[in-house]
Amino acid sequence: MTLLQSIRGPHDLKALNEPQLGELAEDIRKFLVQAVARTGGHLGPNLGVVELSIALHRVFDSPVDRILWDTGHQSYVHKLLTGRQDFSKLRGKGGLSGYPSRAESEHDVIENSHASAVLGWADGLAKADELLGRPGHVVAVIGDGALTGGMAWEALNNIAAAKDRPLVIVVNDNERSYAPTIGGLANHLATLRTTDGYERFLTWGKGVLQQTPVVGQPLYESLHGAKKGFKDTFAPQGMFEDLGLKYLGPIDGHDTAALQAALHRAKRFHGPVLVHCITEKGRGYLPALQDEADRFHAVGAMDPLTCAPLAPAAGPSWTSVFGDEIASIGAARPDVVALTAAMLHPVGLTEFAEAFPERVWDVGIAEQHATVSAAGLATGGLHPVVAVYATFLNRAFDQLLMDVALHRCGVTFVLDRAGVTGPDGASHNGMWDMSVLQVVPGLRIAAPRDADRLRAELREAVDVDDAPTLIRFPKEAVGEPVPAIGTIGGMDVLHRAEDADVLLVAVGVMAPVCLRAADLLTGGGIRCTVVDPRWVKPVDEQLAPLAARHRLVAVVEDNSRSGGVGWAVGQALRDAGVDVPLRTFGIPEQFLAHGKRAEVLADIGLTPVEIAGRISAALAARDAATGTGRHAPGNGHKESGA
Repeated sequence: MTLLQSIRGPHDLKALNEPQLGELAEDIRKFLVQAVARTGGHLGPNLGVVELSIALHRVFDSPVDRILWDTGHQSYVHKLLTGRQDFSKLRGKGGLSGYPSRAESEHDVIENSHASAVLGWADGLAKADELLGRPGHVVAVIGDGALTGGMAWEALNNIAAAKDRPLVIVVNDNERSYAPTIGGLANHLATLRTTDGYERFLTWGKGVLQQTPVVGQPLYESLHGAKKGFKDTFAPQGMFEDLGLKYLGPIDGHDTAALQAALHRAKRFHGPVLVHCITEKGRGYLPALQDEADRFHAVGAMDPLTCAPLAPAAGPSWTSVFGDEIASIGAARPDVVALTAAMLHPVGLTEFAEAFPERVWDVGIAEQHATVSAAGLATGGLHPVVAVYATFLNRAFDQLLMDVALHRCGVTFVLDRAGVTGPDGASHNGMWDMSVLQVVPGLRIAAPRDADRLRAELREAVDVDDAPTLIRFPKEAVGEPVPAIGTIGGMDVLHRAEDADVLLVAVGVMAPVCLRAADLLTGGGIRCTVVDPRWVKPVDEQLAPLAARHRLVAVVEDNSRSGGVGWAVGQALRDAGVDVPLRTFGIPEQFLAHGKRAEVLADIGLTPVEIAGRISAALAARDAATGTGRHAPGNGHKESGA
């Protein structure tokens, strides 16, 4: 049995001595490399917080003391130390979440895995503890990358206002978010990392000056009184102390004894304390350390020795197709510039950045700033492309509405990881964009069904200079081309039958699903027309007259059914006076459990069999009500999916 296997909860850590803590850290790193290599997941961040996690659970008493993890992808070690060591189905259906999960453990507090929110949580919990007289400490762990987010500084401003309310902020400073952390804060933390001689200088001064006759003591007192000035010179942590935060550090984040000593000091202090820890992302695993791009931030299933993928690539990803095309557009259009929020490589801007470094900006974890800055760039005569994950654009809704759309700015938003993402769970599904953004006047939304459509629609988007545009695509391989057999208005016709009964509106990547559903319906005697609207907002003017020639309309989308494309189509039909029954298929209004994308889609009924069965049943019910009796009832269905 390894030492790790003997840990059933944080209490088991208390009895270990220092040599055993080193052994435990080694066990944990070996476990992480082997376990995450089998399933995929966030490897580099967790390798970097092994000693920090151990020290936190040695000093604090979770769950009485609440340990909060910003983002949460670095909580694997925390899971191991709180009794969760079955990683066999990590991020898979029925297995452990890749983030903290209240359903898994009383030691998990925050499930939202969006960055920069933890300090707001900590502020609220500390206030609640104070008002209710509840014992325990609140400890917030936040990365240096997450500190680039404005929400973190809004929270710091409030935390520091209550100077006698205990709250411990641990900054896990590894110089990286996905990629190296950038911006003024990164430069400030870098200065702190490289000026560890301050305390040694002060200690030397005390010893020498106090031994100097007559003038020594007054000089030392002057030196001590000028402490703030010396700190600004030798280790400018004054930024934090000016806010009212006691600053401890920098601390070696891989020295368990030093970490525990600092955390004990912070625990005893009756006010907000910031403990600055220097860690190394990917610590202990050479391939991660050699990966300069992101230090194995997230990996797929792989051979832990060679790092070769265990499954062959299914084809080019949507991200890579976008990356190639935006670089090509950039070469032809010097006015096209790009912005992202700490995700230059994950969203596919690497090639663009290498070719045009002066035309790309990584603003850090600051989607709101990226959006407003894009409005300024557009007003200044450029065409900005803002590339982020779909779920993260939720944070910049007000800026998209009031700064970009209101001012009719030609900004193109490119949303990666749209729809069901699968293993990353509830907070990472990009399932709200086509609902939330339906209310934005003038915004045009495209959902490409294949690589060719992505290229074409991206070019169409950057040609629009008097309104915002948006392109969305999922996290998966692109798949085979889905050719059109004709057009109606701006819509592509993918399948056509004479005197068709059903009009299937296939939104983006749901096109192959709809074509297979149409085949099933055709086999049951139900004729179908399948169209891809290409631009789903606004609804094509030709859709209503086309719908009027069918007995039923069905809209299938990889987005929330509430307020989504199906809702918009229904509104368009009503406005046009077209009274045709409408069925919508999409993601139910609920937070989805993690699992493979195909598993999640099956669970919510977004499969050809489910869709065909529901449509067949709807027509059968309609025919029974009218006495025509043309169609027999179809297969059963999942109520949540449509």
